[in-house]
Amino acid sequence: MVLSELCVEKIITMNPNDEKYAEALQRLLGVMNDLREKCPWDRKQTFESLLDLTIEETYELSEAILENDLEAVKKELGDLLLHIVFYSKIASEKEAFDIADVMNTLCDKLIARHPHVYGEVSVKNDAEVKRNWELLKLKEKGGNKSVLAGVPKALPALIKAMRIQEKARGVGFDWEVKEDVWEKVKEEIEEFQNCFEVGNPIPINQEEAESEFGDVLFSLVNYARFVDINPETALEKTNQKFIKRFNYIEAASKRDGKTWQTLTLAEMDAYWDEAKSHKI
Repeated sequence: MVLSELCVEKIITMNPNDEKYAEALQRLLGVMNDLREKCPWDRKQTFESLLDLTIEETYELSEAILENDLEAVKKELGDLLLHIVFYSKIASEKEAFDIADVMNTLCDKLIARHPHVYGEVSVKNDAEVKRNWELLKLKEKGGNKSVLAGVPKALPALIKAMRIQEKARGVGFDWEVKEDVWEKVKEEIEEFQNCFEVGNPIPINQEEAESEFGDVLFSLVNYARFVDINPETALEKTNQKFIKRFNYIEAASKRDGKTWQTLTLAEMDAYWDEAKSHKI
């Protein structure tokens, strides 16, 4: 039995009397066929034309998750699924692959990289699972030639830093305790501070200061991993908190007949504290 057949067998075993998944997938594929045949816009699309839209949908899903809006999460997942089916439909027209190939390839990969579930391998914890995953990727035919090769170049820098560190950790290259990581954070902050003369806000060497600031951010991402904080999520939540409080300043000052031109910094700070007191 090939891996993809094993995956299908598992699904059937889990849902022996439930046909709604197959029916929903067939319905979606049918709609996609109709759109590709009858809609001028859908018929015109290519891999390249859909790419930016796919990225946009991914960010919209991220926003829905961070806001804990499950109804929006459902909608955005549907939008992403549409794109997967859309790409697969275009590929099938090129006789390259179809949606079944996509799903079976995924099943094969998941089964092969989970020998502790589908094989005889034993693991103690999730860290061993991640380590085995990275090592298996290196062994696969046509897989990554380097541990870090699987990190997309186009990832936003903060997420990329986290993924680089996670992959290095997956093969054992990592700090042992978080206390050592925090010492590294303090060391990097000191090196950044040393780029400035006392009382001078302009760095002695702009390029060196930029490099040292990058080291500060990278080390903070490292520490975040050790305390189970996703730095991208944490920063985005802070962004949203700032936006809400800033919007409160705008609304409250307008309510009081004030404008940005007349507001003092002290008044802005007072509105900011008021927003905090309202748990905004």
